[in-house]
Amino acid sequence: MKQLFERTSSCWVRYDKYVIRTDARGTKYITAAADAKPDIFGPLEDAQAMVLEALNVGRLFFGKKAPEREQEAAILRFVHRYGRLGLMTALPTTPKFMQYEKVYLPKNHFIREEALATERYLDYFYPFKKLNICKYKTEFIWEVVSDTDVMALAMTFANDPDAMSMSFQKEYAEPLDWVAKAMKDMTFPFITSKYFYEEANAFDAGEKQLMAQGVAAFGGIAPTYRIALLDKPTIVWDFHSLLIGLQMMFSFMMAEDKTPLRMCDSCDTIFVANRKTQCFCCDKCRRKGE
Repeated sequence: MKQLFERTSSCWVRYDKYVIRTDARGTKYITAAADAKPDIFGPLEDAQAMVLEALNVGRLFFGKKAPEREQEAAILRFVHRYGRLGLMTALPTTPKFMQYEKVYLPKNHFIREEALATERYLDYFYPFKKLNICKYKTEFIWEVVSDTDVMALAMTFANDPDAMSMSFQKEYAEPLDWVAKAMKDMTFPFITSKYFYEEANAFDAGEKQLMAQGVAAFGGIAPTYRIALLDKPTIVWDFHSLLIGLQMMFSFMMAEDKTPLRMCDSCDTIFVANRKTQCFCCDKCRRKGE
């Protein structure tokens, strides 16, 4: 894991303040606050910590589920640290969907249709204020009308897909239950694999096959990458969404043998073990378990 990402560069945008807003239909969304300021950062600089936090958010929805208020607070903490997931560019077959007549979607847990008119698809992510977009077939005009910080973002990411820059705008919002579902979907393979290996004798062959099929279904659209000649050859991952980056980094961590993912025997926190036999996330939990 460390060797894979130690020479990696990738940029994402987070705001310093996010809120949960409810639309007229009662659907909750995560969006930037009106007075929020954007910040560009490298999400891969501490990829391990980001994946662990996402897994521990997802863990709150399994077993003895945490209260709804606690679940929402955990999601907001994650978003404040790392930004929104970029679901708008993670779901379609290509993040460059603005260049097509329609948005094409593989099977997913959020939208049933396989193809949508672009304007209708954008409505999922701009429930409070629409972007100034005029589109006809493959042609479109996007007018950025906002504060100087947001306009600067559009220019900074001018070489990336337009939809990626659109997802960095203040008006962009992600349904809260979609974000929760994405976190749960990533935690599910870990919890399933834990029982698959650690309690193998408790399941028959058919049950094990179902567990393996459930884990095999995890995954999304693979990111692309390029090599940039900076101060040294650097791998630049073109995630175009934080979610796809999370999924890929989690997959490598799941397959890691030297520092495996573990769930604490005392508090259920998911952590990276320093050795294969480590069962507790910290000394406090270890003392409780002794």
